[in-house]
Amino acid sequence: MSEKVRVRFAPSPTGPLHIGGLRTALFNYLFAKKHGGDFLLRIEDTDQNRYVPGAEDYIINALNWCGIPFDEGPGKEGSVGPYRQSERKALYRDYALKLINKGWAYYAFDSAETLEHHRKEHEAEGKTFIYNWHNRLKLTNSLSLSEDEVSARLKAGEDYVIRFKSPKDETLVLNDIIRGEIKIDTNILDDKVLFKSDGMPTYHLANIVDDHLMQITHVIRGEEWLPSLALHQLLYTAFDWQAPQFAHLPLIMKPVGKGKLSKRDGEKGGFPVFPLSWNESVGYKEAGFFPEAVVNFLALLGWNPGTEQEIFTLEELIHSFSLERVNKSGARFDPDKNNWYNQQWLQRKSDGELARSFQQLLKEKGVTCEASRIEKVVGLIKERATFVADFWDLGSYFFVTPTNWDDKSVKKQWKEDTPKILEKVAALLENLSDFQSEIIETQVKEWIADQELSFGKVMPPLRLVIVGEMKGPHLSDILEFIGKEESVKRIHNAIAALPN
Repeated sequence: MSEKVRVRFAPSPTGPLHIGGLRTALFNYLFAKKHGGDFLLRIEDTDQNRYVPGAEDYIINALNWCGIPFDEGPGKEGSVGPYRQSERKALYRDYALKLINKGWAYYAFDSAETLEHHRKEHEAEGKTFIYNWHNRLKLTNSLSLSEDEVSARLKAGEDYVIRFKSPKDETLVLNDIIRGEIKIDTNILDDKVLFKSDGMPTYHLANIVDDHLMQITHVIRGEEWLPSLALHQLLYTAFDWQAPQFAHLPLIMKPVGKGKLSKRDGEKGGFPVFPLSWNESVGYKEAGFFPEAVVNFLALLGWNPGTEQEIFTLEELIHSFSLERVNKSGARFDPDKNNWYNQQWLQRKSDGELARSFQQLLKEKGVTCEASRIEKVVGLIKERATFVADFWDLGSYFFVTPTNWDDKSVKKQWKEDTPKILEKVAALLENLSDFQSEIIETQVKEWIADQELSFGKVMPPLRLVIVGEMKGPHLSDILEFIGKEESVKRIHNAIAALPN
């Protein structure tokens, strides 16, 4: 690309960042970095009635947690700031007036009551009221009024909005990187409000002006903005500006595949839909997901790398990403597959890194243990885990002596002769001078053979009394970790507690 790529993520601070918004930010980031460009964050807060305190910080924290920080934005001022639209509002009126002077916009003085009356009249006739070429000369605006009347109304301080003057009888030929050529009949377009009576621009005007002034080369956004593409392209034409290239991303669909993913779907299905916790809603971070896993599964929601590869580092995503391989159709959200991604990323983590996270959980359980020993346990159990939080269920017996034994396992494994057999195993373990896993395993196996016992008579009940149930890694590894004294103690505890 000849010019430097500049993209922006432009959320409204009206609440937490939905996982769909995070994917939009990710695709913008990947595209920018693939082409050596800039990724901007712009806060579109022109609607102050919907502004939610804390939402802007949430957005920034979510991007940082995912490892996709912006290059320019609030707190990282570049040469085209400020990056909050509320701090740029003095700009927009001048641009709205330029459109009036060029014949592309007009003042409209219609009251809300008048417009509501027209809507109801149309509804009664089974029609939809659209403010555009077919009725604008019949309404109260600077196209139907004389210059003197318009001037008098403005001087009197009468409320007005500025509307875009959509052209009549034209066919717009638009291009979308993902969806290809799109044709629009301008006769179906309404004359959108660009500037409101409260002195603030609407999204449409502010968006175009800011994208131009911030030198945005590519607009990558959700498909819900497709209906606005014609107006935005017309605004670029009206200003005589070069339009950026557009790409509209597919929706993220419900797990059942019908309809857009919502917060309610997460509440029903018991899975997060936000990157970080917000009020009572748990986020992916707090649910135990690794940011690498979230980035990985989001990237493949709607994008196809063209290969069988499913696990991608951020660097690999940057290298492989292209908008041309983004699908047109919606992408089904699959919570189970997302868990699988986290499991894959957990296996990639070093035992030391996982041990540090597990140590925090152990502290909450009142367990203190040396870091090196925790790391050893992690190495033994992590392949069965999806989240770090699983480590406690998978390996609590490494740190805490079981006081209960699984009923089903007891019924199956605890026979009349089991206590006597385990007493002899305890004596064998007690007499070992070297309590290492390989030696324990060899000595126990040799003893079983010498006693002409089956492995089923010895090993399953031995696991039961050591662990408390029939789970866990190699039994001799567990025995080595808890040590000779603890191993013998657990055998005697079970013999005393379980029926003889």
